Amino acid sequence: MTAPATDAPAAPEAPAAAPRRSSAGLFAARFAVIGVWLALIAVYGILEPDTFLTTGTFQTIFGSQLALVFLTAALLCTICVGEFVDLSVASVLGLSATLLPVLVVDHGWNIWSASLAAIVAGGVVGAVNGFLVVRVGVNTIVVTLGMGTLLLGVALWLTNLTAKSGLPREFGEVSLYRVAGLPLGFYWGLVLMLVFAYVLAFTPLGRNMRFVGANREVSRLAGVRVDRIRFGAFVTAGLVCGLGGVLAAAAVGGFDPTTSQSYLLPTFAATFLGTAVLQPGRFNPLGTLIAVYFLATGILGLNLLGYTGWVTSVFYGGVLVVAVTVSSLFHRRAG
Repeated sequence: MTAPATDAPAAPEAPAAAPRRSSAGLFAARFAVIGVWLALIAVYGILEPDTFLTTGTFQTIFGSQLALVFLTAALLCTICVGEFVDLSVASVLGLSATLLPVLVVDHGWNIWSASLAAIVAGGVVGAVNGFLVVRVGVNTIVVTLGMGTLLLGVALWLTNLTAKSGLPREFGEVSLYRVAGLPLGFYWGLVLMLVFAYVLAFTPLGRNMRFVGANREVSRLAGVRVDRIRFGAFVTAGLVCGLGGVLAAAAVGGFDPTTSQSYLLPTFAATFLGTAVLQPGRFNPLGTLIAVYFLATGILGLNLLGYTGWVTSVFYGGVLVVAVTVSSLFHRRAG
């Protein structure tokens, strides 16, 4: 009669260890890339202590990624609503960055009017992309690949295949003015990503964007205006690229349109690597921001070690493959 009474309490105790293992695993997944980043800094510091472990090195890492931060934010706008391959973002930024000095230097526009026109131009391109993808139903890859190539050609035509410069030096302060040792461009990118993260996490718009990205048909049945959100994502992406282009042009006093395509691979690498940071398996702005500076650290460290030229393509390409693989594994486990 007493045996069942002594065995009964033991059963509920078995599952207690599972949450602890799950919490530890989740913590490791969220912060593994940050740990690798710190380890990378330590390795470079040991190998090149006189050149890497300096204030100037870290100012370069955090102060030179303005264009990439804005491009990843623009790409996240469309990715969060399920449009994963916007291949036009780099060219949209390049067009806006090119249009600004062309209007100011060649046509005598006021710098602020030209800046507004360059940002609006980015929004118009985003609206065209959105119309073709959302309203007409053309494949996203086809639309954005064609648009990116078209815009690159337009930018080259506007500048006669040369770099365009001559913006007022004082205008550069909107990107270069230093606060706590870092240029203002760093803080613009930080504010952009923080606002984006807040919108996604704490507003109805952000929840609807996630909902649409997860399942359009279910979202439509739930009353979400799916097409409006998708179209708005493309327009917002264009505006973000336009703003990033203006700030990038301000930082260097002009722009070389031939360099815009070099941003495309790093943009995708950082965005997908961001899915392995803070919110595993989910595209998120803060994780992407960390990934941008992780990649910048890796490239700069390799350059200081004497690896230049080819190493950039190898590093970004390798990171992109690994990041997409990790993202796929996270999504598979979530499924």
